[in-house]
Amino acid sequence: MATDTPHRSLPVALVVAMRPRQWLKNVLVFAAPLAAGAIFEPGVLAPTVGAFVAFCLISSSTYLINDARDVEADREHPTKRYRPIAAGQLPASVAWAAAAVLALASLALSLAIRPSLAGVVAIYFVFTLAYSLKFKHEPVIELALLSMGFLLRAIAGGVASDLPISQWFLIVAGFGSLFMAAGKRYSELDRSISRLGDAEGLDPGQSPRRSLSGYTLGYLRFVWATAAAVTITAYCLWAFEVAAAPSTLPWAQWSVLPFVLAILRYGVVVDKGQAEAPEDAVLGDRVLLVIAAAWVVTFSLGALGV
Repeated sequence: MATDTPHRSLPVALVVAMRPRQWLKNVLVFAAPLAAGAIFEPGVLAPTVGAFVAFCLISSSTYLINDARDVEADREHPTKRYRPIAAGQLPASVAWAAAAVLALASLALSLAIRPSLAGVVAIYFVFTLAYSLKFKHEPVIELALLSMGFLLRAIAGGVASDLPISQWFLIVAGFGSLFMAAGKRYSELDRSISRLGDAEGLDPGQSPRRSLSGYTLGYLRFVWATAAAVTITAYCLWAFEVAAAPSTLPWAQWSVLPFVLAILRYGVVVDKGQAEAPEDAVLGDRVLLVIAAAWVVTFSLGALGV
């Protein structure tokens, strides 16, 4: 038990274990309706918000399952030992029960919105469980599963509202997810190597995450650089596709500039080894937040045909 962890009551510990900060990732469900310029249309906003809530519930369920299963390993980790289950503030039995309730609630909500959305949520749950229970220690496979989690979020928004999804949007979402996943692993490996003082890599017994021993910094740099290049190329094609809709100014084309700047700025964070927690890396960089806001504004104006 982590004795220096701040005291938490059981309800607070449960909420913390659900990782509400991670819900930021679920904002991706709004991307497809926004790109279609239909986010504010009747019958689109409500199911999209419902899809967001469903993904918050199902993702929290998987976090509880992961932490309950890895409690002993987390207690040996320098930061994960502060998680409520590892710190002894949340009984594993309560976590398992809460995970089941959240998963059932998510599936019920998504089924009520649209059966196909329930299918997407179920696939996300299966993929995430496969990652947590089996494949998170397998190099490359675990990167693919992490990326699929982001991609399914992006697909869910279009499915919930029965909107067509651009192929360029799917490529941007898929490779953008791979870019962030590889950057996360790069930062983790960089920190581990710095701690151990071995520039060549890690032995399986040295790494707090076993999959890291299958990577080198050079390989992960290659992966996130390649993913960034594909993401930027696909986004340019997607932006010009969106720009086909009537608009007073070329907002969609202009959105390419802040998008590329955001990728490059996040690349700086990755290269410094500070992207181990992507949500913290984004929220902690004011310049990146300003660039992201500029992108949201320009792209939204283009998509809405302003």
